[in-house]
Amino acid sequence: MDVVHLNQKQLAARWSISEATLERWHSIGIGPKFLKLCARVAYRQVDVEVYGESCLQVSTSQSVAAHARSS
Repeated sequence: MDVVHLNQKQLAARWSISEATLERWHSIGIGPKFLKLCARVAYRQVDVEVYGESCLQVSTSQSVAAHARSS
């Protein structure tokens, strides 16, 4: 099985955010898991998708995860 990786520029483009935002997220410990190899950052696509799923919302006050637990 091949593992697909995204670099910081690719992920920023995918989510329409700046690379600086991703760098800030690294420094405060949020966002998808990432690999740091010789000063280069890479994201496994599976980790990007898991993080994206964790951010799904059903309303501004309740997340999908919380909704699923209450069902």
